[in-house]
Amino acid sequence: MKTTVVRYKTFPERADENAALIAQVFAALERQQPAGLRYEAMRGRDGVTFTHVASVDEAPAQHPLTSLPEFQAFLAGIRERCVEPPVQVESVVLGRWESAPAPSAARERGLG
Repeated sequence: MKTTVVRYKTFPERADENAALIAQVFAALERQQPAGLRYEAMRGRDGVTFTHVASVDEAPAQHPLTSLPEFQAFLAGIRERCVEPPVQVESVVLGRWESAPAPSAARERGLG
């Protein structure tokens, strides 16, 4: 599994634009459901620091994230949006744990 972590800071006036572009990437991922990809994007409490973590199970011929047109649109103006440019670090996952998602409140009330 190949994991990449990227961190950067946007200009305050460009942070919401950056978040909207990230939302478009997630919408595309939801539509396409690429296999073997884990992707997270986080916005720091300061509102301008962003961290992305992408893991791919195998080395595909075409990366399931970076090959998306929506991801290319996100990358297109990244340097102009940033006060602190992206720093990419190739990483090795030492462990990963996730709890099972909690049932929705609607389901708990018998509404879902």
